[in-house]
Formats: sequence, structure tokens, C-alpha cells
Amino acid sequence: MRIRATDPVTSLYGAFGKYLYDNKIELSDVAQVMLTGVGSAYIDKPVYGLPTTHAEEFLADGWGARFESELDRMMVVSMGTGTSIVRCDGGDIRHIGGIGIGGGTLTGLSRLLLKTDDVHQIASLATRGDISHINLLIGDISAKPLPGLPMDATASLFAAAQANASREDIALGLICMVLQAVGSAAILSALDSGIKDFVLIGNLTLLPQCKEVFPMMEQLYGVRFIIPKYSEYCTAIGAALCYEHYKIR
Repeated sequence: MRIRATDPVTSLYGAFGKYLYDNKIELSDVAQVMLTGVGSAYIDKPVYGLPTTHAEEFLADGWGARFESELDRMMVVSMGTGTSIVRCDGGDIRHIGGIGIGGGTLTGLSRLLLKTDDVHQIASLATRGDISHINLLIGDISAKPLPGLPMDATASLFAAAQANASREDIALGLICMVLQAVGSAAILSALDSGIKDFVLIGNLTLLPQCKEVFPMMEQLYGVRFIIPKYSEYCTAIGAALCYEHYKIR
């Protein structure tokens, strides 16, 4: 369940209360509350008087992605406001870095260029866009494919954009820029590790353009991008698994 509010405390209590009510769960049925993510730092007392513990976010990312993907060795790419990358190798789960590009980049640039930060509207506009009106492709600068780079591969993001570009083309260009940047950073993070599986989690995985951008990157780089069924909730699932695994009480 997701609740949007102006601050993390309101979001937490609103989502938790609604979830209990909708699923007919009594407070007495709840053994433990697990909090994770940067917003959890605002909570320093038991939620609704229940035993409450914080789960380290990157561990939660790893445990949730492992559970949902049924893989033991992978890179977990958490696409939130920015993007963090966690390497899972059996029971060894560690944060190895990230980039400041993610959903926040998409909404911020969309506010400037499209006068909206509604992700649903941005994604809808993008479905009617033409990426060749925004990005410079290899085919635009070369008469034949370059080694390892087909004619439709991106040579330069936004390099073909004109001052009169349509909102639809701009929206698609912004989404592709963010997704390609995230995908490229993930692939580079796995160099020399032998890891070819990348599990994508977070709200950006819900963008329909993921089904176009990541398969193209799979073919280009010989890797596999996986979006689990409950990708947007993997970190929450991982927080619950942290309790089960470490028996946090």
C-alpha cells in the first residue's frame, strides 16, 4: 500500500492505519513493526505502541530483491529519488554506490520543461513521443554500425532536441535519459564481478518505458534486467525479512 502525504510521519501512520483497517487486522495481531528508508529516521518511538525497529535500508533492498527474484547473486538497483546499487553474493549484501539520478531527476526536470511533476502524466505523454527527435543516435553520425554499437544505439542524450520540441518528445527524452543513466551505472558497477543479473526495484520500475529501454540495453551489453512482480515494495518486503532473518526484537 502506498499513501502520499506531505511528510514521512503522516505517510507512515496513514498507510499503516489504512492497511490494518482494510485487511481487518487488529493491533494486537501485530508482533513487530519494521521501518526502513530515509524517512524512518523521523520515527524515534514505537508506532501505535507496538514493538518498532529500524531495518538498514540497503540490507532490506538486498533481502527483498533476493526473495522476489529467487536469485542469490545479482546487483540490486533501487530506483527511488536517486539510485542506489547493492551487490548480493549469497549472504553477503553490501551497498557499493549509486548516482544522484532517479525519480527526483525526472520530476524536477519535468517541472522545468513540462510544467508538471505528475509521473503518470509524464509517462502518458511519453507514450506518444519520438525519441529520434530528442536523442542523437549512432545512425545519425555514422554510415555504418560501430563495433558493439548498432545504428539505433544512443550516441548522445538530448543532442538532437530542437527549441520547438513537443511535450511528448521531451517527456520521452527525460524518461529515457533517467533510465539509460541508471542502467549504464548499474552495468558499470558490475564490471569484473562476473555478475550479469540486475534486479530493478523502486517506483520507477512502474514506468511503461522500462519495458522498452532495458531490453535494448540487455541486447547491447549481454546482461539481464529483472523487474520482480512486487518491485515497488521490495524494500518493505526486505525489512520484514530482516526481522525474520536476524530475529530482531
